Amino acid sequence: MESLEQRRQRLMGPNVPTFYRTPLHIVRGEGVWLWDVDGRRYLDCYNNVPHVGHCHPAVVEAIARQASQLNTHTRYLHERVLDYIERLCAKFDHDLSQAIMVCTGSEANDIALRMAEAVTGKTGLIATDNTYHGNTKFVSQLSTRRPPIGGYPGNVRLVPAPDSLRPVGGDLGSQATVFAENVARAIEELEASGHGFAGFMLCPAFANEGLPCLEPGFLDPTVEVVRKAGGLVLCDEVQPGFGRLGDAWWGHEILGFRPDVVTLGKPMANGHPVAAVVTRPDVMAAFREAFGYFNTFGGNPVSAAACLATLDVIETEGLVENARDVGVYTLARLQDLSHPRIGETRGHGLFFGMEFVAEDGVAPATDFAEAVVEGMRDRGILLNRIGRKMNILKMRPPMPFSRSDGDLAVEALGEVLARMPQ
Repeated sequence: MESLEQRRQRLMGPNVPTFYRTPLHIVRGEGVWLWDVDGRRYLDCYNNVPHVGHCHPAVVEAIARQASQLNTHTRYLHERVLDYIERLCAKFDHDLSQAIMVCTGSEANDIALRMAEAVTGKTGLIATDNTYHGNTKFVSQLSTRRPPIGGYPGNVRLVPAPDSLRPVGGDLGSQATVFAENVARAIEELEASGHGFAGFMLCPAFANEGLPCLEPGFLDPTVEVVRKAGGLVLCDEVQPGFGRLGDAWWGHEILGFRPDVVTLGKPMANGHPVAAVVTRPDVMAAFREAFGYFNTFGGNPVSAAACLATLDVIETEGLVENARDVGVYTLARLQDLSHPRIGETRGHGLFFGMEFVAEDGVAPATDFAEAVVEGMRDRGILLNRIGRKMNILKMRPPMPFSRSDGDLAVEALGEVLARMPQ
């Protein structure tokens, strides 16, 4: 009899990724919990898509109610999308006041790159050398999971990503300056090549890079370099946004800079396929003039209802404050764990990383990290890995995650580590 995995490959093709050596067959979710087909319960310490918790009743009800009334595209007038954009833009403390609603973070980042082109009239783009910003053809040229066929195009430069244990330039104290110098050098190369410089795209938490410990102001020298060159700062908030970092709604607020464009995605409608690009009116006008853009499903009434309900839940349930409180508590407990392979434990709000290293204290311990992830899965705790060598444990739970949930995860992790080789 054909297994579910075999059927999946037959119908979806090869190399469609799944988590874990033995993939999970998940059939139900509620809050921070997931259940598999056999009825086993798992604590979800990884998924940022169900931002306010799996199947939150307020979001489910809002989707169902609007779907029973109307769902169409934005070439007809409707209020919900405008109500949402108005409330969303009010969450920014600077001059980002207009938005384009789309369906995925990839689409949002694709638009952000085109906004940079429209404003500058140039095509040169910069990102870090260990990042991910989506899977459209345009955006994937910045992403480093797999190089594009034929290699990276001439208008793209990838600069060394910041790192806690292996800092750019070899020294933590000078890393911010060296990072900015590398961006400046990339800009010079783009200008000399004839492409010119349009924009620098980054995640303000440098999440896929490994969630390095960076102080507020780290990006100040880089932002100055970008501004001086006439380029745009494009900020991908798909992972750190909507209060995940606890101390603010947005990751760029934590680092203390003001981007020209912000992109949003997965968390904004609690799993309903919604994303957005938020920017200034002058940038929006340049984009609208240069590109005839329309998105059939972006900002439809059902998506807007899901977004509004998600925003309501974040506010009424105090989930940003919860991320701050539970984040500080859980990080302290994680940092109390001890094992020779732990190189550094770091985090901000409900976003944690634990980096595993080899005996020399520097080389990545990739296999060790994979074994820890599998051991946690066997104990009913779901998390995964990030980083250049996939040696960094990644915890990014839904926002209702509690102190007791943190206790459960940390205690299980302590048990797994105790059984790992020294």
